[in-house]
Amino acid sequence: MDLRSLLGVDTPIVLGPFGGMSSVALTATVSEAGGLGSFGLYGLAPERITAIAAELRERTARPFALNLWLPFQGLGEGAPGAGFDRAEYDRAIAGLADLFAEAGVAPPEWPVAPLPAFDLQLEAALAAEPAVLSFVFGVPPTEVVDEAHRRGIRVIGAATTVPEARALEAGGVDAIVAAGVEGAGHRPSFLADPEAGLVGGLALIPQVVDAVGIPVIAAGGIADRRGVAAAFALGADGVQVGSAFLATRQSAAPEVHRARIRTADAHETILTRTMSGRAARGLPNHAVRTIEARGGRASFPLQNILTGVFRRRAAELGEPDLLSLWMGQAAGLAHFDDATEVFSELAAGVPDDRA
Repeated sequence: MDLRSLLGVDTPIVLGPFGGMSSVALTATVSEAGGLGSFGLYGLAPERITAIAAELRERTARPFALNLWLPFQGLGEGAPGAGFDRAEYDRAIAGLADLFAEAGVAPPEWPVAPLPAFDLQLEAALAAEPAVLSFVFGVPPTEVVDEAHRRGIRVIGAATTVPEARALEAGGVDAIVAAGVEGAGHRPSFLADPEAGLVGGLALIPQVVDAVGIPVIAAGGIADRRGVAAAFALGADGVQVGSAFLATRQSAAPEVHRARIRTADAHETILTRTMSGRAARGLPNHAVRTIEARGGRASFPLQNILTGVFRRRAAELGEPDLLSLWMGQAAGLAHFDDATEVFSELAAGVPDDRA
């Protein structure tokens, strides 16, 4: 099925979900422009998910996607849903002490509250009945896919390798995001460690297209019409774009983060586990270098929770050296401050028979 028909959109352009930097304004803007706006639900309580879906429907009658992180145990991580280890907490707090002090905030006290349960998040997301549910870090269980389909919800998964794409297709998803290593934020690898599957989009996209029989959405390193045209030339059915939209005023990223995206040199981004405990691409800064030098980093999600305390304060202060400056290798191509302008630029690269 054509991706536009599958998703109910006019133009096969998907907004990358941003987790804590998602915003109703940006999601609705992309949907209103004719693409698929996405909102990342990572870490959100069920009642907040319900409220966000209602806010989106107030802003747009067009299709939108809600994104969930599947429970996943990566290398060196504890079992999803398990409590945190006190010794690991103590080591991490000691290693992060200077960063808490620089932000002028106290570290979170023990015990650290866990994240909302995935099952409750999923229940709220399904009840919201978005046009699309997208998942990262694995293959959604068969019963989840079946229930989504019963409700008329399309399901999208993310793959960083060909084996992951095949697993997603076997799991019944409707479309696959082929996530090249160039992309910003967390690598959604699930069959191998992220550092072992560093496949760029130029190699990944056509191989995934050849390996599966469902629509493929290209992601990673796409920020303007040239990247869009290249993705379609490689066989993709659509594109997913993150950094170029994250740099706009409609996103929830702090202004200093947006400014760094628009001025970043692509070669400066790195994959690092320092800020969240999972491999993610962003711009190295003082916080990253400090954590790397001190050691004692906690695993995901504890590290993400701990650094989140000083990152939130840094956002309030406009201090980029204490933020997670997530951005992809094409961040330097992000020139627009308005999401509608970004969408128009991207749409100019869609072939006439797909526009």
